[in-house]
Amino acid sequence: MAGAAGSPEKTWSSRTAFILAAVGSAVGLGNIWKFPYEVGAGGGGAFVLIYLVFVFAIGLPVMIAELLVGRRGHAAPPIAAETVAAGSQRHKSWAWLGWIGVIGAFFVLSFYSVIAGFSLSYMVETLTGRLGDLTPEASVKHFTDDIGGSFAIVFGWHTLFMVLTVFIVARGIKGGLEQAVTYLMPALFVLLVGMVIYSLSVGEAGQALRFLFQPRLADLTTDNILQALGQAFFSLSLALGAIMTYGAYVPRDYSLPRSAFIIAAADTGVAILAGLAIFPLVFQYGLEANAGPGLVFITLPLAFAEMPGGVIVGGAFFLLLSIAALTSAISLLEPTVSWLEEKRGIARAKAAVWGGLAIYLVGIGSVMSFNVWSDVTFWRGTVLDNIDFITNNVMMPLGGLGIAVFVAWFMNPEAVRSEVTGISDRLYKAWLNLLGFVCPVALAAIFFSVSGADRLVLRIVDLAGYGVSDDPGERLLHATIVFIVMIMPSLLAARRRHPQLALLAFVNVVAGWQPVGWLFCLVWAHRPDLLIATRRAMGARADAPQSPGDEHSGSAG
Repeated sequence: MAGAAGSPEKTWSSRTAFILAAVGSAVGLGNIWKFPYEVGAGGGGAFVLIYLVFVFAIGLPVMIAELLVGRRGHAAPPIAAETVAAGSQRHKSWAWLGWIGVIGAFFVLSFYSVIAGFSLSYMVETLTGRLGDLTPEASVKHFTDDIGGSFAIVFGWHTLFMVLTVFIVARGIKGGLEQAVTYLMPALFVLLVGMVIYSLSVGEAGQALRFLFQPRLADLTTDNILQALGQAFFSLSLALGAIMTYGAYVPRDYSLPRSAFIIAAADTGVAILAGLAIFPLVFQYGLEANAGPGLVFITLPLAFAEMPGGVIVGGAFFLLLSIAALTSAISLLEPTVSWLEEKRGIARAKAAVWGGLAIYLVGIGSVMSFNVWSDVTFWRGTVLDNIDFITNNVMMPLGGLGIAVFVAWFMNPEAVRSEVTGISDRLYKAWLNLLGFVCPVALAAIFFSVSGADRLVLRIVDLAGYGVSDDPGERLLHATIVFIVMIMPSLLAARRRHPQLALLAFVNVVAGWQPVGWLFCLVWAHRPDLLIATRRAMGARADAPQSPGDEHSGSAG
């Protein structure tokens, strides 16, 4: 198998290189573009506080688990997941955990490169002074018509960004990925810190600090909490195959929990710094903090147009955004390239070109969503809207849920403990409990809130004769609880390889007999000998000759 993940040329040369690459994967448009507008829409400090809790209570445990599967499997995500499952005597169908990541990363990069192309375009236009006389109306028109409305412009920047991404990945782990992040990540941090210092110096620092760090918990809504939970999960690039692929290159003497903590802390730090770089300027120039996705490409250019030295500051900001996008993009292409290398035996350079070309061609649909096909809508909207919805709202939550459940419930416990080193038994148990119980509930809530799957579960609830609240928050909570009540007994049963009981648990819940399902599956999980003995006794009784009186002694059931 060409270029196996465990070979020397596919191993990080140092812990620093791995940390920089993984932080680069996590730090992207989600931190510098999405996090600030989510904070603005979510009310500020309260959103930030909840976000921080979710990063370390939900995102960190899942990241450790994804790195674990990658390093244990020493291969591309589908192969790694199948290998780890086989090592724990589980079915090879667990390979879906890897496939959902590879496919998700493939489609995410197809539109991610288009958005990244906008940041490159804005960087050039800002540095050349073309955005110097913007008005609010002109800023909107420039984004939607002058750039987005031109197929040639969007297509050209999409092409350039994908060429840069393929070029870096084709050069390999040490010659491409490591060299790129060695220069790009320090440059990103220097630019970001410089932006923060400038913004706090000339902008409304006090108002921005109060907005970001003074929580008003009374303003929190169910939607805000779920948005913070989703942002915490998505900003770490989890369940997209990138972290699992990078984990396959991690030497065994690296502590996964410590590495994951550094990655999560650095990713969160970048998001907070992005807020400190943006909001003082927003408040200084009287702009709207809750401007939504247009905050970076429509609102901020207005501030850059008004401020002294705005050409340099704005150019530096969009360069920062482009670097963050590029470090994430190379990690999104890596799962596809790794699979082509290991499964198909294609040389790395060719795998990068062919994989990148396929993603590039699919991305043309997202390019045309801004112009030629802007009026072509179906299901969730344009082509880009639909790809975004399926990957971010369906594949990523399901992938994360699958990783958490697989590692906590189905992997060999000794194998799990051998990979999770460098922490005490107490911390290990805390991580395992978070992964096995808290994370599945949280990820199910994300899945229901963003995919609309709660309607299906509530339909089951309604058919079973339960009441359904009219309040959206209560309905989501009800759907999540019912989902957990349905899935937990099934997990317990499946863990003992008894699919009949798993099916029974589901039927019991739908029929309204949850206690029966829980009782059977809990007994099976903890005392399978009792059920086996009962079954054998019943079988023996059925095979025994009946006495004449037996045929008249029917049961009440």
